[in-house]
Amino acid sequence: MLDYLVLIPAAFLAGILNTIAGGGTFLTFPALVFAGIPPVAANATSTVSVFPGYIGGALGFRRELEAFERPALVKIVVLTLIGGLIGSLLLLVSSNEAFSIIVPFLLLAATMAFAFGERIQLWARQSRFGIRPQGTVGQVLVSIYGGYFNGGLGIVLLALFSLWGMRDLNVMNGLKNGLSLVLSAISVVTFAAAGIVAWPQALVMMAAAIVGGYAGAPLARALPKQVVRGIVIAVGAVMSLIFFVRLFA
Repeated sequence: MLDYLVLIPAAFLAGILNTIAGGGTFLTFPALVFAGIPPVAANATSTVSVFPGYIGGALGFRRELEAFERPALVKIVVLTLIGGLIGSLLLLVSSNEAFSIIVPFLLLAATMAFAFGERIQLWARQSRFGIRPQGTVGQVLVSIYGGYFNGGLGIVLLALFSLWGMRDLNVMNGLKNGLSLVLSAISVVTFAAAGIVAWPQALVMMAAAIVGGYAGAPLARALPKQVVRGIVIAVGAVMSLIFFVRLFA
């Protein structure tokens, strides 16, 4: 019972956080580890548990998704499915030790990319290595990351969109939630088929994440742009620090 008193609020808040800024897995993953789930299985279960929250978030931002250019959206979705499948398969062959080592570095890189996205984009424009909007390589690499470790996926996606030149955070959040839904769907199927999901905990957390995900959309629209950016950067920085402390402790 104590475990579920931790898991349910974590999933609800994760649903809200994923819709607003990303990083909800920073709450569900540690909660599952606290409940005694091994790291790789905890990551897979965390991905499953926040998946319904992306449904609520995508529905809450359907207006922004409908306004996105359809051919570009289809291309991005296909690339997301390919990268997500590759990342999910990589997790299945990873040990708990290897997983624990690589995660903090990925989180820190994602947080820095979002925090300094405008400067990075300016550098990209001035260099010969330009970053194209809806580019194939960037989207596949980010999707591999999301399939391997769902934590910070929203931050990584927002960083990528920033590098693409997107500036409207409502549109960015809508696309982020839609792609997170697609990526998590392929990961859920892969992890379920592999039998590494702790289903009793996952099912309870899924219900809480749905409510949180839908509740987060109007909150995201109401918050000022700088507040949303601050939430993304703060969550990424704090969780990066926590994972580094755990790594070297």
